[in-house]
Amino acid sequence: MDGFNNKIRVLVVDDSAVMRKVIPTLLSRDDEIEVVATAIDGDFALSKIENLKPDVVTLDVDMPRMDGITALGLIVSKFRIPVLMLSSLTTRDANLTLKALETGAVDFICKPRGTGNLPEMAGELISKVKAAARSRLVSPPALPPSSPRTKKKAHHRPRTSGSEMLVAIGASSGGPNALRYVLPRIPAGFEAGIAVVQHMPESFTSVMARWLDEICEIEVREARDGDLITPGTALIAPGNAHLRVRRSALGGVAELDSGGPVNGHMPSVDVLFRSVAREYGKQGAGIIMTGMGSDGAEGLGEIKRAGGFTVAQDRESCAIYGMPRVAVEKGHAQAIVPLVEIANWMNAITGAAKSSEVFQDGKYRRA
Repeated sequence: MDGFNNKIRVLVVDDSAVMRKVIPTLLSRDDEIEVVATAIDGDFALSKIENLKPDVVTLDVDMPRMDGITALGLIVSKFRIPVLMLSSLTTRDANLTLKALETGAVDFICKPRGTGNLPEMAGELISKVKAAARSRLVSPPALPPSSPRTKKKAHHRPRTSGSEMLVAIGASSGGPNALRYVLPRIPAGFEAGIAVVQHMPESFTSVMARWLDEICEIEVREARDGDLITPGTALIAPGNAHLRVRRSALGGVAELDSGGPVNGHMPSVDVLFRSVAREYGKQGAGIIMTGMGSDGAEGLGEIKRAGGFTVAQDRESCAIYGMPRVAVEKGHAQAIVPLVEIANWMNAITGAAKSSEVFQDGKYRRA
């Protein structure tokens, strides 16, 4: 934002004439946002960015001529401007959107299926444009050298026993890339189960689970109701249900609930974290990562009060320092950790739990 105009200046890029009218109309509902121009494709967008220097770009994923992914790469590398992708609720667009996040997009929003969803889209669009304007452009994470993308995984042997310990992860905006950094660095022999809530629509979470599974030594898949939570497996909450965990004679069990949004989200991080606190107590851990809003902060506090481990991603490595900030300000995070250290902390947490160590001032001490 320049010194003469405190409004967030937005360039809207979409090959649909309808969306080039709808998006500016929705954004105009907020006095802090100004749409400075629209563009029909990536070529026109690049020339307008050069002249107008917007604060945020909304970019259609699927466009003719220069497609959204190509345009995104140039915008991020040349202009360092935060980009919010617009996507349709299709598997193809879900794959393209994840590619866009991998390329450097800050976040994405799904286009409405009908005019009845426009008011809901307006609130999400406005909040995400504002968050993007305040975001940090974090470089897309590199995969570890031993990434199993092109080789068979060593962990694909059946596991029949559940995990005594559970690490729960919550994330929102910027989360897919953060997970893409952390989970490939978890070894196949990891001794705890992992449950993940990432704020995403229904058609995207299964695609994200496969996207992560391809690059991880552990197994990553979308959770199903009744799944046994086993060591070395990460279950991703589906985009249309809350994920809770329950202890049983066999170990942890995943339970799905489509009862409606909590904190405006389904799945909700708070729902998962609270179940971890209740069911796992000292054998539970919560990690809250990049994202806008406050979902997960109170649940992290419940894990801490139950005797579990709690970690928040630090400000510098977050694309959007919202959810971790609230957790830290409320005193619910026992350690504040950069993204590059979270996988190490996960490994350390499992060892600390077995030897009865606890956090003190962000470090371990013997209980």
